[in-house]
Amino acid sequence: MDELDHSILRILKENARTPVKEIARRVSLTSPAVSGRIHRLEQAGVIGGYTVVLRRPESAGQVEALVSVQAGAAQREELPALARNEAQVLQCWRVTGGCNFILHVRCESIDALEHLLTRIQKLGSTNTQIILATPLDRGAEP
Repeated sequence: MDELDHSILRILKENARTPVKEIARRVSLTSPAVSGRIHRLEQAGVIGGYTVVLRRPESAGQVEALVSVQAGAAQREELPALARNEAQVLQCWRVTGGCNFILHVRCESIDALEHLLTRIQKLGSTNTQIILATPLDRGAEP
């Protein structure tokens, strides 16, 4: 990857729907050259796909939290399955350190968070941090 590829990726990261013609203008290449580079980046797996990022309006009762989970050896397969089946779980990471999973969750209320935690605690002990604000969100930067 050269600097032109990085420039194209930055533009696509800002807006994946930017027309090839506009990208070509911004990086001083022809449209076919940009299309070829994008195709090569897709084939190489650098561009893994295109997606829509939904920004939900903040709800007064909505609660977002990070839940650290220390699951026992027998439950380590069950926790990702539980996470996949719970709509409130946005992300599930397998990690090292004092816990073996961290879940990013969004619930409609504290009561809903408590119910979710009760289900998770059947698989291990939890430590929960409620998110108060997000002063920085860079998303999935390379």
